Amino acid sequence: MFDQLMNHGISHELLDTVERLTKEHYRQCMEQRFKDMVKSKGLEAVQSEIDDLDWESTFFLRHLPTSNLSQIPDLDQNYRDVMKEFAGEIEKLAEQLLDLLSNEGESESRAVVYPKFVFEDYMKLYAGLKFQAKEPRFEAMKAMETTANVGPIAIV
Repeated sequence: MFDQLMNHGISHELLDTVERLTKEHYRQCMEQRFKDMVKSKGLEAVQSEIDDLDWESTFFLRHLPTSNLSQIPDLDQNYRDVMKEFAGEIEKLAEQLLDLLSNEGESESRAVVYPKFVFEDYMKLYAGLKFQAKEPRFEAMKAMETTANVGPIAIV
């Protein structure tokens, strides 16, 4: 099952800061590596198309049981602090969700309101839209969603 959480309690300011710092980290540390890889693979002919795409880079951040934040290279202290705060907020949210899902009677009665949309469906949609701008991807996801309100958190 793939869900979208609304009214989750993580501030928009923190989410915006995480996004901004992640993009800055990519520009400072990853973009040149990516361009070098393109050159080494002989893909210069498609460089203009590559420049126009919204590329993604990832790294694995583990918060529990032991954080690996100090082991990730090229992160400045501000980025580390923000990611630590973000991980703490995600932990609180996970605890809220576990509380909601572990409530037997309510879970069974609400099971019928969840949309029939599993992670595999999301991945198929994502693969088809990956190289488009992000907004159309989000709109395509919204077109497939059904909203279910569960307590203070809306699970979509």
